[in-house]
Amino acid sequence: MKDLKYLLYFENLLQNANNELIEQAKAEGNICAAFTCENLPEPLMNLGNAFSVRLFAPNSGSVDIATYYMTNLLCETSRALLERAIEGGFNFADCLIAADGCTMMNRAAENMELLHTMDEGKKKFFYEFMEIPLKADENGVELLVLQCKNHILKPLKEKYGIDVSDEAILKAVEEHNHVCRLIRELSEFRKEEDPRITGYEFAVLTLATYVCPKHLLIDKLEETVEEVRNREPDGKKWRARVMVVGSEVDDVAFIKLIEDCGTYVCADRFCFGSFPGRMPIEIDENSDEDILTQVCRHYVYWGMCPRMMNMEKVYGRKKYVNDIAKEYNADGIIYEQVKFCDPWAYERMLGSHMLREDYGFPVLSVDRPYNIASAAGQMRTRVQAFVESIEIKKLQGGAK
Repeated sequence: MKDLKYLLYFENLLQNANNELIEQAKAEGNICAAFTCENLPEPLMNLGNAFSVRLFAPNSGSVDIATYYMTNLLCETSRALLERAIEGGFNFADCLIAADGCTMMNRAAENMELLHTMDEGKKKFFYEFMEIPLKADENGVELLVLQCKNHILKPLKEKYGIDVSDEAILKAVEEHNHVCRLIRELSEFRKEEDPRITGYEFAVLTLATYVCPKHLLIDKLEETVEEVRNREPDGKKWRARVMVVGSEVDDVAFIKLIEDCGTYVCADRFCFGSFPGRMPIEIDENSDEDILTQVCRHYVYWGMCPRMMNMEKVYGRKKYVNDIAKEYNADGIIYEQVKFCDPWAYERMLGSHMLREDYGFPVLSVDRPYNIASAAGQMRTRVQAFVESIEIKKLQGGAK
C-alpha cells in the first residue's frame, strides 16, 4: 500500500518523550499535565490551556540508576520512566499526576518527587498522588470523583488558574471524544479481510494521541482518516490475524515485530491502546448529574485494568477480550506482560487460560522487556512458532 502521508511524522513524534508538539504547545504558553496511568480521566487534564501527556520512555537503554532506587524486582516500565526522569527527559512537565494503579508506578512517581526530577526552578510545579478504586461500583465512582477534585482540578485551578467548571470539562470531553472517534473509525478498517491499514500504523497513530497535545494532532488525524478511507489495499495475504492483550505497549516496535512475522495485529486491549482507552465518553447534558461524575463513572465502569478486583470485572475482562477478538475476526491472541508487572502477571495467567479453555482461542502467553529490541530474536521465534501452530490448526480444520 502507498505510505501514509503523515506516518513518518507520527513516528518521529514517538522518538522522544519531549516531542515537537509538546515544545510547540509549551511555546504557546500552555501547561503540560504529565500523568502515569490509564485510570486517570484524561479530559480533566485538558482543561483550558492545560494539555495532558502520558509519560513513556522511548528508546530506553540502561536503567541502572533507577534500579538502584527501586531494585531489579520491580517492573521495567516503572524503572524506565524513573531513569528517563532522572536524565531530565520529562523536564517539559508543569506537574505530575500519578495514581496507585499499581505500587510499582506509584514508587516510580514517589522517587521522581523525592529526587526533584521535574520541579527544579518551577515555583508552581506540583506532584499529586491519587487513590484509584478497587471495585467498579457507585462507591468507586464517588471515590474517583473526590480524588479528581482534590488531586487534579483543585491544584490546576490554584496553581495555574485553570477553569475547572462543568462547561470547561464538557468542552474537554468533546475534544477527547473527537480524537476517540477518529481512532475508532481507523480501527474499523482493521476488520476488513484485506485491511487498508496495518496494525503497526494504527498503533503509531493511537500512541501519539496519548503522548502529544491532542489539539495539535486533530488536523493530521482527520486527514489520515480520509486518506485511509480512500486507500487501496495491497492484497497482502497475512498468515494469521491476532489480537494483542496485556500491559503497557508504548513500544510500537513490538507490534511491528509481530507483523514482520506475517501476522496481522487486528485488535488490541492493552494500556496505551484503543480498547477501552479510545472509547468516547457518553455524556448526558440533561442529566441532573454533573459532568465530572459522568466522566468518572465512564472510567470506573469501562476501565479494564486488573486493579479492578470485583468478580464481575475479573470475568468481564476476559469476555471483553473474547467479544473484541470475535468482532475483529482474530485467529489467536497474544497475551503479553512487561517483565515483573505484578497486576498483569496474575491477569495474564488467568486470562490466557480462560481464553484458551473457555473461549477456544489459541493463546501465546509471554512476558517481555520494556524495550523489545533487547529480546527481539527470542520474541520473533515465539511469535513465528505460534503462527505456525495456528496455520496447522487451520489445515486440520480446528481453527475458530
